[in-house]
Amino acid sequence: MRQALSRRALGRSAVAAVGGFGILRHARGEQSLKIRCSLDTAPSHVRNISIVDYLKKVEDATGGKVTSEVFHSGQLYADLNVAKALLQGQVDMAAPGGWTQTGIVPDCDFCQLPVFYGQPIEATNRAADGKPGALVVKQIETKLRVKVLGPWLDLGFQNWYTTKKQLNTTDDIKGLKIRSPGGAGISWRINFFGGIPNVTAWPNVPLALSQGTFDGFVSTNESVATAKLWEAGVKYSYQDHQYVGQYMPMISEAFWSKLTPEVSKVMLDLWAANIAAYRANAAASQDRARKQMADNGVVFTDPSQDTLNAARKAMQADVAKLASAAKLSPEIVRLSGDSVNGTA
Repeated sequence: MRQALSRRALGRSAVAAVGGFGILRHARGEQSLKIRCSLDTAPSHVRNISIVDYLKKVEDATGGKVTSEVFHSGQLYADLNVAKALLQGQVDMAAPGGWTQTGIVPDCDFCQLPVFYGQPIEATNRAADGKPGALVVKQIETKLRVKVLGPWLDLGFQNWYTTKKQLNTTDDIKGLKIRSPGGAGISWRINFFGGIPNVTAWPNVPLALSQGTFDGFVSTNESVATAKLWEAGVKYSYQDHQYVGQYMPMISEAFWSKLTPEVSKVMLDLWAANIAAYRANAAASQDRARKQMADNGVVFTDPSQDTLNAARKAMQADVAKLASAAKLSPEIVRLSGDSVNGTA
């Protein structure tokens, strides 16, 4: 059973990590460097908890040479806009969802390929941590002039959520206006099942839902629960595990260049040492979020594996259209298939 890391447990792990890495000395009078980090989800969201925990570890392990300030709930930028802010030096760190960066690096949409639909989360992690992910990171770092800290944070399975119409099969999506977080791949899937895509930044979703701007949306249990979207009208969810959303932790090259090799190594090593725990915590958080939603009246439909396999096969027949719409490179399509099939 996956187990969540409580805040207390995260605190204990912080102490252990600092002990393992040692504490760099901060000379008296030496100017510390402050990381300004922008996140567009709430402080209670699993991404925010993980990033805050990581930055506290960094501060402890560097002896205060690197401090941080985290701006939650889109106070500075929505993920859809944060890349420009990183590029212009208006913010030092962010961890945007890969789906929000597809306008800059289309290959970020590789997780939308049907080969991942309805598959275990490990299939996506193998690809993200392997050759497909490495190809994406190379492009992200070059185009945004950032340093990606390491393996990506899991958000979790993305599913369908609706306000008025219960989804018993994907046929029920036909004609519905469905909010997409961005990216041609998600819009392609919405269109494939007969829905009408509507791209809306996450901080604007509660108001848009309550006003009836769209009939449903694609997101995760965790995101729905932390935003308490049942209060905005969410009543149903079709849990088809269409893809795994992941966040890319990145620091602007302008900030990264200010760090000594010693400090930058500490930051990379700390991320590598903690990513497995952050992913486990995310999985447990999704489970808790589903229970919380059910307790607040949300009704869930769980399709059978045979149903998921049939949908995957149908989408696979349309993969060329997806690759064209999302501008996916032939290389990322090939590497993704090889990764899932165990040949990459």
